[in-house]
Order: sequence, then structure tokens, then C-alpha cells
Amino acid sequence: MSELEFDYVVVGAGTAGSLLANRLSADPDKRVLLLEAGGRDNYHWIHIPVGYLYCIDNPRTDWRYRTEPCEGLNGRSLLYPRGRTLGGCSSINGMIYMRGQARDYDAWASLTGEDAWNWESSLPDFMAHESHYSQDARAAGATLPAGVPAAVPAAGFVAGDTGAATPALRESARWHGGGGEWRVERQRLRWDILEAFAQAAREAGVPASEDFNRGDNEGVGYFEVNQRRGWRWNASKAFLRPVRQRPNLSIWTHAQVERLRIVREDSGALRCEGCTVLRDGRRLELRAMRELILSAGSIGSAQLLQLSGIGPGELLRSHGIEALRDAPGVGANLQDHLQIRAVYGVEGAVTLNTLASTLWGKARIALEYAISRSGPMSMAPSQLGAFTRSDPLRPYPNIEYHVQPLSLPAFGQPLDAFPAFTASVCNLNPTSRGSVRIRSADFRDAPAIDPNYLSTEEDRKVAADSLRVTRRIVQQPALARYRPQELKPGPQCASDEQLALAAGDIASTIFHPVGTARMGREGDPQAVVDPHLRVQGVRGLRVVDASVMPLITSGNTNSPTLMIAEKAARWIRAGH
Repeated sequence: MSELEFDYVVVGAGTAGSLLANRLSADPDKRVLLLEAGGRDNYHWIHIPVGYLYCIDNPRTDWRYRTEPCEGLNGRSLLYPRGRTLGGCSSINGMIYMRGQARDYDAWASLTGEDAWNWESSLPDFMAHESHYSQDARAAGATLPAGVPAAVPAAGFVAGDTGAATPALRESARWHGGGGEWRVERQRLRWDILEAFAQAAREAGVPASEDFNRGDNEGVGYFEVNQRRGWRWNASKAFLRPVRQRPNLSIWTHAQVERLRIVREDSGALRCEGCTVLRDGRRLELRAMRELILSAGSIGSAQLLQLSGIGPGELLRSHGIEALRDAPGVGANLQDHLQIRAVYGVEGAVTLNTLASTLWGKARIALEYAISRSGPMSMAPSQLGAFTRSDPLRPYPNIEYHVQPLSLPAFGQPLDAFPAFTASVCNLNPTSRGSVRIRSADFRDAPAIDPNYLSTEEDRKVAADSLRVTRRIVQQPALARYRPQELKPGPQCASDEQLALAAGDIASTIFHPVGTARMGREGDPQAVVDPHLRVQGVRGLRVVDASVMPLITSGNTNSPTLMIAEKAARWIRAGH
């Protein structure tokens, strides 16, 4: 095997690609190459949790995409961050550990005909790489609490114990692993204003929740985060650093794939032989002897498939690309969570706006982090979460809150000068569908990204109803002492039409694009990959990232992407 031949070539060293490289290179007989268009994750702001503010829209760490002007957002175009560094989006995201709801995965199983995607079958794949703080005391060489199935070895226990663990530990061990690489911890700070919002939510009928990750995330509580002792824990730290010295694993940074090399065999079948990559100014032809695996994300994977002749035929031909396979689903079915950022001014409350408004305040924040790795510099963008229904008649929680002790005119702008909090709410199951489409045959041109937000009547109704839920929570007694005043969208918005229009003015992406290479049953014309994530009609090519989700999960999408990669790695190694 030459130096440009590998058993597996993984395109994209983000969340999914990092885990895949780890798992596939565990077989010393297989040569694995991991390609990353960006650089190493050695930028200090990647690792300080609040540093996401300096990583987003930074060419060192972000692709810096922009969406097309969106009618549902009243003609606005949005910044659309995607990680461009080792660890990908896990290096610049909000660090929230969230699986979604059991019904999400049961729906995937129903849509694809593959029971391996249901919640019961996916839970072990979540736990296989998890290092949850609740399992620390028993993670190494301990025994399994009574009632915890031995079929879930990643829980960090050895079968045989008859029950010395506490009931709380037994319960936690049903859902969480303790022996994996993906660290999950409690947040390291609290705010009185957030405590008051949580109490107000309970007064409004939202139950308290200690754990959003047991299949039904209804409730209000603090998010758990992917951090270790106050530092961001990204996929590169978790899955690449421990195995970088494996002689059969190569990791190339500053290596951008131009296109996949797809050939037509004598039988007429298509096969992916490898890819063309530009690395440090040199164009190289790489060969994947077993599989090439696309893990470039919902934007990058769709773009590369289209550039390589797999996509909507009319689109490809319009850019002079031979349509090797007319696949209309490539780049279609884009789904994202649109968060509506309601802002309330308050009195008598400490918020980040006021805390960071003076040099002394900023110095205190920096000193607290330096001494104890706590305080505002350790915080995820959102600390408090809530899942509830936009309408009592909804059969399950369909909206999610990210509540923040701060406000700002728009993402990326300085904090407001007055004390305030932001109650961002998103529709967990949007019915609007967007697209990713290449603009040219040049791989350096960013594709056209059109999320098509609020394009359906149902999504506009949920937007209006969710703002009413926010108002109902804020009007509860627990927040009264802070005299909250609605600044955005403003009390003048009352009707469905007014609220939906206002949502278009103040809403922004929460950075969860999925679905642009969705999986489905054989014969489904919109399915790009089969239930085992193999590209339909092309041998030797698989997609493993958030783009394969047929439906977006009911929560943040980073951890579900790791689960997808864990499951895919097992299938690939088993020879599916």
C-alpha cells in the first residue's frame, strides 16, 4: 500500500470524524487517514468556554458561512457558523450535552425500517463513549448496581454487584456511562436571575428536571455541559489526543477535499475510489481501499457530494458537472432550530451585562476563572434550559428554552449596558425545510444555504405560541421582584401575525443544521444514504454526520451526532 493509499479515508475531523478515526484505527491492521480543512485546535479561545465568542466568525476556527436572505426572517441573512478546526463544531459550540427525546429515534427507525436506530438500541451507543460525572465514583473497576443491565458495559461497572450503590446512582447508571471519552459535567456557576426564572417556570406548570437525557426531556433545569474542570471538552481532546501516536492513524490538517473520485465500473455500478485533496498548496490523489467516509457536516458533506456528481441533476449540469447519479435529496431536507430571542430588562439583579460593564468587573471575572476555573468565563452560552409545550394540546414537549443572564443587540455584538436576561425559545420540530446548493464547480466557493425558516403556517403558529409561553412564565410571582420589562419583541405584539412577524426580526439560528443527506429505505427517491449510512448507488462511500438525520432531534444536535458515529463505526468494523 503506497503512502497515498489507506483502508479508510475520513473527510472532516469534527465531532463525527474524530470518533470514527479513533474507533477505526483501533484495528492495527487498518490504515486510517483523517482529513481536516482547518488547522489544529491549539487556539486558546477554543478551550476557555466563553471563548466561543471569539471563535465564531473567526477564519481560524469557522467556515464563516452566511445564509441566503430569508423571507421568514423578513429578508435578513444570518451568520451560519460551522467549525473549521480539529474537533469541528465541538470546538466552537455551546457545549450542551443533549440527546433529544426517545420518540426522535423511534421515528428514525420507523422511517428507515432499521430498528437499530430506535431509542432502546441507540442508548448504548450514547453511553459507549460517555464519561458522566454521576458515574465517577464507580467508573474504574467497580461493580454494577442491582437492576442495571449488564448489556450496557459503557456504564463503567462490572456485572455482579447486588446493590451497594444508592438508588440515585442506580437510576443514573441506567442512562449514563462512566468509562468513555466524552466528558459530561455540571456547570460551575449559578445566577439568582436564572434561579428565579426556573422557579417562575415551575409556577407556570413546567416540572423541575434533574436530567434532560432519559428520553423525555420535559422540565426546567440546568444544562449539563461537555467540559472538564472548567475547560471545554471537544471531540479532538476526547477522541484524537489519546490515539495520535497510533502508527496506523494519520491526521492531516489544512487539507481541503476538492472532490471525491467516483468511477463507473465495467458493470455500470459507481464506486468511490478516493478523493482529490489540496494540502499546503499541493494537489494529491488519495485512494480509499475499503471506504471513504464523509463527515464534513450538513453543509460540507452535501457540497462535496454535489461537486462530485452526486446530487440534483439539473443543478449539477448547470455548473458543468456530470451528473453521475441524479440524487435530488442531496442538499435538500435542511432542518435547523430557530431560536426566538425574547429580551427582558430587569431591576435589582446581577447579570453579565452589568458584571462585565467595568474594568474592575472584567478583572474579577478573569481572576475567578484563573483561580477556580469557575464564574462567567467557564459558562456555556446558555446555562438554564426548559422543555415544554407551545400549546397544552401538544402530545409532547415541542419547544426548548435557552435562558441567559445577559442580552445583546445581535449575536456577535457587545452586551447591552443595562441589566437584562434573554429567554431564547426554539421550535424543536420545525416543518420548514431548506436547502444547501453549490454556487459553482469550484470547491472554494461557499454553497448557497437557505434554511427557509418560518415558511410553514405551523412554524409561524408555534413561534407565536412560544412567545406567549415566555410571557406567561415571566409574569409569575418568582420574577416579580425584578420588575421584568419586555424589550423584545415588545408588548405591542399581540396577535399571531404580529408575533410571527416579530419573531422574524429577533430570531437567529441555534446552529443545528441537519438532514441534507438523509437516510431512508431502499427506493425512497429523497433518501441519500441507506439505513447503514452507505450512499445509495455508490459503492465504497458512506456519510456519517448530522446530515443523515431524517428528522432533527428534539434538542441540541452535537451528542446525537456522536451516537451516529459510534453506531456507524461498529457497522463499518463489522463489515456492513
